[in-house]
Amino acid sequence: MLGAAYDHVTGVSEGFEELTIDGFHSLLRTSELTAAELVDWYLARIEAHNNSGAELQAVVTVNPHAREEAVARDAYLAGKGSLAGPLHGVPVLVKDQAEMAGVRTTFGSILFDDYMPETDATVISKLRDAGAVILAKTAMCDFAAGWFSSSSVTDHTKNPYAPARESGGSSAGTAAGVAANFGLVGIGEDTGGSIRIPAAFNNLFGLRVTTGLISRAGFSPLVHFQDTPAPVARTVADLAKLLDGIVGYDPDDPFTVTASAAPDTGGYARAAAVDVPIGSWRIGVLETGFGPDDNPDARPVNQVVRAAIARLEELGVSVVPELEIAGLSDWISNTSVYVRQSKSDIDEFLAQRPGAPVSSFMEIYNSRQFHPLNDLFHGIAGGPDTVDGDFDCLQRRLNQEHFRRLVLNIFARHGIDFMAYPTVQVIPPTREELVAEKYQCLTFPTNTVIGSQAGLPALTIPVGFTAEGLPVGLELLGVPLAESKLLQLASSWEKATGLRRAPVL
Repeated sequence: MLGAAYDHVTGVSEGFEELTIDGFHSLLRTSELTAAELVDWYLARIEAHNNSGAELQAVVTVNPHAREEAVARDAYLAGKGSLAGPLHGVPVLVKDQAEMAGVRTTFGSILFDDYMPETDATVISKLRDAGAVILAKTAMCDFAAGWFSSSSVTDHTKNPYAPARESGGSSAGTAAGVAANFGLVGIGEDTGGSIRIPAAFNNLFGLRVTTGLISRAGFSPLVHFQDTPAPVARTVADLAKLLDGIVGYDPDDPFTVTASAAPDTGGYARAAAVDVPIGSWRIGVLETGFGPDDNPDARPVNQVVRAAIARLEELGVSVVPELEIAGLSDWISNTSVYVRQSKSDIDEFLAQRPGAPVSSFMEIYNSRQFHPLNDLFHGIAGGPDTVDGDFDCLQRRLNQEHFRRLVLNIFARHGIDFMAYPTVQVIPPTREELVAEKYQCLTFPTNTVIGSQAGLPALTIPVGFTAEGLPVGLELLGVPLAESKLLQLASSWEKATGLRRAPVL
């Protein structure tokens, strides 16, 4: 629904599930709702289902100033007669990887339980400049080192569609929270799939942008040249509006020279609203991105994704079937830099924060105060202290350039706009399966690493549910700076299918 009646006398709402940014702003303009009332509603929902009720464990810390920020937005509207920005009053969930001045920021680590940054991450500042309200910080695995929700702070973030199963990671709390209507939209961060995996598992749109469109300043790193914050939302329009609010050049992040040269920076909402005929797109299906049909975890995903591709073809999309990347698993393995790069990047980040409780990754590792299911920690600990002179890391970065050219040559050879495949090859694993070590980080069958390790933007879109009711995502891979086109195709898909279905808490 776009919203529901709010009783200003009792302070009780019939519910604002599935509220959109446009719907919210319409209610603001007609005085049917205030930003403070919406914040109150979300806070009540978090109170009811984060640590009690459904016990999602999606939120780490509620911003103690959230209502105050919302009241200020309401006062601005009342005094000026206009909105303070494109995200005026919008309650945003932000992954706890982003520093926020005066508000506990844990990076998913219990060692940082009392850490209070002195400055805001650039994304936090941009959200406020756009008029948003920072509602809460959301759960993530320790220092974003994994594909699952295992955190020494919040333990396990449940999937609101299937509480026994994974919500995905590392942006687990943002995705589970947005899916469960704990906030209107959310900010995650993606290094190898940390936005797109949880978005796929939670029936959401999740975007990995071309690295450098969005500043990483104030976010803890994992692999600095792959890291990027980005939006998560229930609708394409909301995803695009949130993206507009956080893109742009930042002198504190030299990678953002990309944003200064991008043709569509700040115009993604307008682009997403353009009604591009869906039949104008040409999509290549990456057959090597599908898991084996005899795998009971992959078969239901394959069925849903293949049905979605057939539906795209029915809608008029030109589909090029059975594209292949020879030796894809070897390419993924040989372009993976996490165990070579991450220790150095985390050490550099911590060294710049004298108020932090530890000053190096090995202090965290040797304390053993990280979640035991975060197996990537062991690989990172065995990596070099510095990448300077590390031939293996240099070779892997060179391999990434070779992989990027290989993928882009497929685009050129077949004249495709996007490459499509399952976002993740398997259904969300259960908690018991993870404890039994059925899956580990570096061998988990996620296709999100294709875009990350080839340095290309990618968008996961909801394409349906398995017979068991588990959400499935299809990833669309684009060429550099193809964000507007990705959003346009996703918008056409959304309008034609309407696959969004809220979980029942």
